[in-house]
Amino acid sequence: MEKATTEPLLKKNNNKVYYENCPGCKVDQRKDTYEGIPIKEFFYVWIVVLCSSLPISSLFPFIYFMIRDTHIAKREEDIGYYAGFVGSSFMFGRASTSVLWGMIADRYGRKPVMIFGTIVVVVFNTLFGFSTSFWMAVTTRFLLGSLNGALGPIRAYASEVSRPEHQALALSLVSVAWGIGLIIGPAIGGFLAMPAEKYPDLISKDSLFGRFPYLLPCLCISMLGLVVCVVCFWLPETLHKNHGNNGEDDSYEALEASSNIYNTKADLQMNGRSHSASKKSLLKNWPLMSAIIVYCIFSLNDMAYTEIFSLWAVSPRKLGGLSFSTDDVGVVLAISGAGLFTFQTLLYPRVERLLGPIMVSRITAILTIPVQQSFPFIAMLSGISLSIVLNITSILKNLFSVCIVTGLFVLQNGAVDQDQRGAANGIAMTGVSLFKAFGPAMGGILFSWSQKRQNASFLPGSQMIFFILNVITVVGLITTYEPFLVVRAH
Repeated sequence: MEKATTEPLLKKNNNKVYYENCPGCKVDQRKDTYEGIPIKEFFYVWIVVLCSSLPISSLFPFIYFMIRDTHIAKREEDIGYYAGFVGSSFMFGRASTSVLWGMIADRYGRKPVMIFGTIVVVVFNTLFGFSTSFWMAVTTRFLLGSLNGALGPIRAYASEVSRPEHQALALSLVSVAWGIGLIIGPAIGGFLAMPAEKYPDLISKDSLFGRFPYLLPCLCISMLGLVVCVVCFWLPETLHKNHGNNGEDDSYEALEASSNIYNTKADLQMNGRSHSASKKSLLKNWPLMSAIIVYCIFSLNDMAYTEIFSLWAVSPRKLGGLSFSTDDVGVVLAISGAGLFTFQTLLYPRVERLLGPIMVSRITAILTIPVQQSFPFIAMLSGISLSIVLNITSILKNLFSVCIVTGLFVLQNGAVDQDQRGAANGIAMTGVSLFKAFGPAMGGILFSWSQKRQNASFLPGSQMIFFILNVITVVGLITTYEPFLVVRAH
């Protein structure tokens, strides 16, 4: 501890000590001297999350046709079975490594994890577009999920670059970028897949995009990832590094006497502590774990809805669907993304300050129930009335979903100290990824079952599948109350 107190100071003010070679101290100093919104850092956060989330759902509009072209399925009825494995492989990959990436971010910094994650998007999302076999598709998606560990640490990063009064806005930006990625991703996939068939005057069947009909949407997302990767080199690191020169592990105890950022000895933990001990303490942190459990439940609902909405929209009218094309679905999702961005950036932070994150999550969960149950009845409309009502309902559904998870992000990051936020968000990503891995498979199976009961007396056809989504929503709503959800006392 002697070595830390003899380090040159950047500045000493208000009983806080900032060390010259500590990037986290530089960020803290900026937060103490600049009271405005850190727009540049928020922009970095937004584009990193968007880049990481776009590949997750971009395959949904064309995965049916990709599996068909690999000839792995002997019958047409088996295509959905294999498509489920490809859709779930990303989430299983992410679940297998999220905690590891969180620990790496806590030990070596958020910035290198985010840079490596964007490189992974560039490489493996492009390779997925080149997939000509089922196993190549599964492998590239699994590696894309397992090697991109940016989504967990970016939440910790968003809260660390913000003053307390701006943390709701920061985590709101994470949520809106995530939500827009899951909305715009399928739009990109729907518009750009199989371009030689859709735009024969521009792209021939003998061209690169003609021979690999699913490469164009993947390549567009990968090009964005390349730009984000370059931009990430200007990211300011937020992790407090070693203040000594002997190469030992970081020590937060050196700040104990001079900084009011950390208030108790329990908060002044050394990064050199074994990962097993850190993991044990996090798993015993019930405010953290309860927030993660609630988040997992709502994430299962969101991923199942994403799968079901696309299937419902393109299914024929006689089965309760809308008979939409993939382009029609892309337009609806693009409009939803624009509405979501407007609300989350302009209104959510004010609503969160007024009501608090838990109350916002509860209110929007309640409002989600009638919105979800209205979709089967929207199928009875046509023309301009269908377009207006469907777009409004889709905007509301996605807006409510992002409000719920944003409130839970706030609770998760408030439940741990900075040196454990990366690992905490890694645990959250592991749990959520497992739930989301089952979402597409569950949604496809239940949707197929619901379409076979068009003449049932109780909740016929698609009414049943949206009712099941509402059951999940109600379970999630119940878990936002004590004793299920506990908020950390500050």
